[in-house]
Amino acid sequence: MKKSLIYTKTGDAGTTSLVGGTRVEKTHIRLDAYGTVDELNSFVGWLACEMEDDETKTFLSFVQNKLFAVGSYLATETESVAPKAASIISEDDISKIEIEIDRLDEKLPRLNRFILPGGSESASRAHVCRSICRRAERMIYKVAEKYPVDERITRFVNRLSDYFFVLARKEVNENGKEVYWEK
Repeated sequence: MKKSLIYTKTGDAGTTSLVGGTRVEKTHIRLDAYGTVDELNSFVGWLACEMEDDETKTFLSFVQNKLFAVGSYLATETESVAPKAASIISEDDISKIEIEIDRLDEKLPRLNRFILPGGSESASRAHVCRSICRRAERMIYKVAEKYPVDERITRFVNRLSDYFFVLARKEVNENGKEVYWEK
């Protein structure tokens, strides 16, 4: 069996295909959005390398799989092609994040000041994920201004950034010290 080609040369002229077949410029808003989601997914993988507990690693694996689904959804011409089942974010997916946020947050001290990113390696990585997630959310809203985007996608990404914030707090409280903004 012949190995699949990594390079196709079809994008050499600055265009690529969406799921649905339409060729678009590589600067298209959809590519910015799913490229940012892909960037986030890479950083989540980097964050997972720093995690010591299996429960968090397992949850981050769930997140990575769902981010792949979000990217697939964003690469789909939703105005003319129904997203594949594997590209759908469900209410259960959103609930799973909310449950994990609540689980982590109940163990944390009350927050009454703004915190700065940092305090430990794992917390810093989680904050990088949080800030990239917020950028991805902004990019997805830009896509939604022009094309149909299921609101569960935006809710999922919004909750995910909250999760990274709480995970950063958990990590810094276990492995460092929270750094507060000094007015």
